[in-house]
Amino acid sequence: MSHDSHGPQSLPSFAALFGAAPAVTTRAPGRVNLIGEHTDYSEGFVFPTAIPRFTTVELSPRQDKLVRAISENAGAATPVQFELGQETKDDSWVDYLKGCTVALARAGYQHNGFDLRMTSTVPLGAGLSSSASFEVAVLRAIREAFGLTLDDVKLALLGQKSETDFVGAPIGVMDQMAASLADTEHALLLDTRTLQYERVPLPAAADWVVLNSGVTHSHAGGEYRTRRAECEAAAMTLGVRVLRDFTLADLPRIEQLPPEQCRRARHVVKENARVQEFAKLLRAGDLPALGRLLYEGHASLRDDFEVSVKEIDLIVEIARTTPGVYGARLTGGGFGGSVVILADVDKAKAAGDHIAKAYAQQSGRTPTVLTLKE
Repeated sequence: MSHDSHGPQSLPSFAALFGAAPAVTTRAPGRVNLIGEHTDYSEGFVFPTAIPRFTTVELSPRQDKLVRAISENAGAATPVQFELGQETKDDSWVDYLKGCTVALARAGYQHNGFDLRMTSTVPLGAGLSSSASFEVAVLRAIREAFGLTLDDVKLALLGQKSETDFVGAPIGVMDQMAASLADTEHALLLDTRTLQYERVPLPAAADWVVLNSGVTHSHAGGEYRTRRAECEAAAMTLGVRVLRDFTLADLPRIEQLPPEQCRRARHVVKENARVQEFAKLLRAGDLPALGRLLYEGHASLRDDFEVSVKEIDLIVEIARTTPGVYGARLTGGGFGGSVVILADVDKAKAAGDHIAKAYAQQSGRTPTVLTLKE
């Protein structure tokens, strides 16, 4: 979601807006992907964890088909309105909500209209999945308010559909699965082909620092779409449906591709292998080796997938020389967003502050820092 944040202070309470307290209140976390970037739309492996930042949705059912909704991030004092069954796109935050109601209807779920108030502490456009957090919180609220029979995986898939089919962002399923299934104590090893997942405990000796570069990106933008198309083209040239069908043993064939397709495919195949290795190392608690994989993943995103920007590279280079840091890489779709940093649990806060300060001095931008064990 790439709208401007005007902060929560201006939004009246649900009761002040709609005349009574909300019937249900739900929330869903943002996520940071530890490793496995730009693999999910090739049916590959991803490894996200939840961040301690949430989108909260307050909702009350109505007797008619009217939806009235307000978001603290939209900067408007009055709710927007639309009728169920009459959803049209208007390129605002409401598209993410309309996408959810359309996805539910297409999947055969029936419910009435509702009043909704949304607040969020997930940073927007930071590669931390504010939109998926919103979609999952909305779907949870509708599920609860109207007693829908909808499990957490199906709910995540409907959230993804709302973004791909209605909003028009060609995303994979990782973000919604993370918002629906992840927590801050575990990373979610997810096979996006089978949707099988495993919760792997995060090591107590480490913390994760997420540093938002202040360079925002939008998934519905062109570059993300281009990368996805390039992966599909590489798969077609190689005669497979998706790049997930290849392993490290197939790298010699990949090297025969035209240069650009070769780089894109090489990233996806090697990144899938890195995710598997990362899971092993995480279980073993081998922090230095985990750090090396993060740096490797970043180099691949920078050079082979070409989704990094100079500000992100700068943060990674500062992290490299910061005491207590094991590794760092771009996280999220790229072209801005955030860096995820693996640090010693006792040094994480100081490391994050040091990197943020050095980055601000060298880039002139204002970063924000988030540690997962806040």
